[in-house]
Amino acid sequence: MEGDEGNRDQSSREEWTLLFWTTLAVVVPVIITLWCSVQRSKRKIHMKDFFRKSKHGWHCTDLFNKPTYCCVCQQHILQGAVCDCCGVCADETCLRRADRSLVCKEIMAPSRTDGTLAHRWVRGNVPLCSVCAVCKEQCGNQPKLCDFRCVWCQTTVHDDCKLSLSDGERCELGEFRSLIIPPHYLHHVNKLRRRHPDEYSKVIGHTQGGLASACGSGWTPVLVLANTRSGNNMGEALLGEFRTILNPVQVFDLSELPPSKALQLCTLLPPGSVRVLVCGGDGTVGWVLDAIDTMKLKGQDQFIPRVMILPLGTGNDLSNSLGWGSGYAGEIPVEQVLRNILEAEVVKMDRWKVQVASKGLYFRKPKVLSMNNYFSVGPDALMALNFHTHREKTPSFFSSRIINKAVYFMYGTKDCLVQECKDLDKRIELELDGERVALPSLEGIIVCNIGYWGGGCRLWEGMGDEPYPPTRLDDGLLEVVGVFGSFHCAQIQVKMANPVRLGQAHTVRLVLKTSRMPMQVDGEPWAQGPCTITITHKTQAFMLYHSTEQTDDDDESSTSEAESSAPHDSPKPAGPASARA
Repeated sequence: MEGDEGNRDQSSREEWTLLFWTTLAVVVPVIITLWCSVQRSKRKIHMKDFFRKSKHGWHCTDLFNKPTYCCVCQQHILQGAVCDCCGVCADETCLRRADRSLVCKEIMAPSRTDGTLAHRWVRGNVPLCSVCAVCKEQCGNQPKLCDFRCVWCQTTVHDDCKLSLSDGERCELGEFRSLIIPPHYLHHVNKLRRRHPDEYSKVIGHTQGGLASACGSGWTPVLVLANTRSGNNMGEALLGEFRTILNPVQVFDLSELPPSKALQLCTLLPPGSVRVLVCGGDGTVGWVLDAIDTMKLKGQDQFIPRVMILPLGTGNDLSNSLGWGSGYAGEIPVEQVLRNILEAEVVKMDRWKVQVASKGLYFRKPKVLSMNNYFSVGPDALMALNFHTHREKTPSFFSSRIINKAVYFMYGTKDCLVQECKDLDKRIELELDGERVALPSLEGIIVCNIGYWGGGCRLWEGMGDEPYPPTRLDDGLLEVVGVFGSFHCAQIQVKMANPVRLGQAHTVRLVLKTSRMPMQVDGEPWAQGPCTITITHKTQAFMLYHSTEQTDDDDESSTSEAESSAPHDSPKPAGPASARA
């Protein structure tokens, strides 16, 4: 009995010991994980606050990014930060010391006594495949902090070759000198504004003399306006790359500063010289063009910039129409993007006013929108409305251009079965330049200003043996087409069918008589009750056109069409509503 009782006690102790160690093995990792998570969160908040207060443009880096060395302790960085503007890198333990002792790229500074800019050197972490400006050998190929790079002209030199530079310490701002705003220019402008306001306005207004002449002939400074929430969320990385090459004052994050404020920098630069690179989708471009219209209302017409697009959105039809492609995913470096700005030609693009007057609300002001691409009512607007509604609920899910297009496809397939917009011809009336148009049995009407629609489809031109003449951006005419449903839209996009061409006009008027219908202007959708929609010409915008790149996906024959459809500065004579089917 005593032996059995002893065995039971021993077995019980073993069970309790096993339970104890099992609990410990489960609980301890959970506690450690929670503790690490809390510490990581605290560290993230602390670093974010530190970055916000710093004069550097810090962002986090670690061992798994490209190999970098600390500019303070010269050791390999395991966890630290790198400055987007000047390229200084620092380990986490050296970060505060680097922030105090290493000066960032100055956006505004006086020139040297001879009126030139001095090189601003940063040691180590030079770009891959860099070449020494003196001996023409590769730089930065040693596993340590070595060699120098100028933050303005991007010149790289070996440690031993630095004293042998042919131009000494004189910096010419490098390949993109005609796009960069020199820090000494802003210094002189700021000094003039404070001391001589009258003289300042005269000097800025005279492009060939004064301050502008010091920046060289052909100086066309560029402003970069990026929407970090567009399409595949590449805006954040692009902002850093442009800050590295340009003056950081030229680069704006539209999630922090609206374009109306960013464009005020144009008033400090020579009239007609500024070019604006909009990194985002068609909606972002419309936002910037509205801000430019506001400049006109303020009497700042002489400072109106020319606009180029780097397409980061989902559809990017306006970008496609201007020759900049259907989407940017980092396939070309930002240096090539800046070269494209230098080579682009200036064209005019019509902008339109869409006035929506709801039926029965006579004392309420009509809703007024600006249109660059197209207005539509019907299945494509329904897809856009469903997409927009779900993106507002879960924005983190819609972070990829592929996912966005897949969601559009899903809603289009659903509408093929449901047909929510059928019998549109019985619910709506269409007038082109005051003439009533008889409608066939349609589900949708699309009013186009540009050649592309639906993410890369040439809607008006169509396909077949006798395609219609290409559309123009500056002719003061709108192209109006109809579709039979979502399946017809899909057929048009894969070039298996043509739309119903209803005509061209200077003024388009639609009257929705009954029920609510989905509508959209440039991808911004809403549900609209009975109303009258009037589309009239608003103004023209100066855009940059890239004429050397084919924008269609796989049609070799489209090259000649693209050349014939290229917009020109002088619009063609616009006749009355024509080509009615």
